[in-house]
Amino acid sequence: MTATARIRYRQALPRDAADQAEVFHHAVMQGAAVHYSVAQREAWASVLPREASAWSARQALYTTLVAACDGRCVGFLEIDMTRSRIETLYVWPSLARRGIGTTLLVHAERALIEQGASRVTIDASRVLAEALERRGWVSLGEEWVERGGESLPRIKMSKRLGVVET
Repeated sequence: MTATARIRYRQALPRDAADQAEVFHHAVMQGAAVHYSVAQREAWASVLPREASAWSARQALYTTLVAACDGRCVGFLEIDMTRSRIETLYVWPSLARRGIGTTLLVHAERALIEQGASRVTIDASRVLAEALERRGWVSLGEEWVERGGESLPRIKMSKRLGVVET
């Protein structure tokens, strides 16, 4: 499958919520397997219900962009526009490393610039941090968060917006 040829990027719709729940669950449980233990991934995945209603509610809180393939959400990104912060970025594991997350970030950065933001932040998983550094993000240090009795490392990162990347 040539993922990029059939991927459409758009604002999330209520009908995307169930797919978002599945993308999140599988991205955590499969996509993060190299960097996190089973117990850590189970704790992480349990933070948000695997139900459309939870993700629909999040669409009301955050500007949510989706990557859709054949009408189904295969990746998404949530932006807290008031804090200039990427809340989440997840892509279906079998479609990872094909530029979907990068394209979602480009759209998010553009939206933030249009709102007057000069910097964006994210608390990135170890899975995401390396790719973000290649895109001009700067690590502000690692921190550990507790989820369901498990400690998970994440990297606080920041990027200046409107800067030409080399």
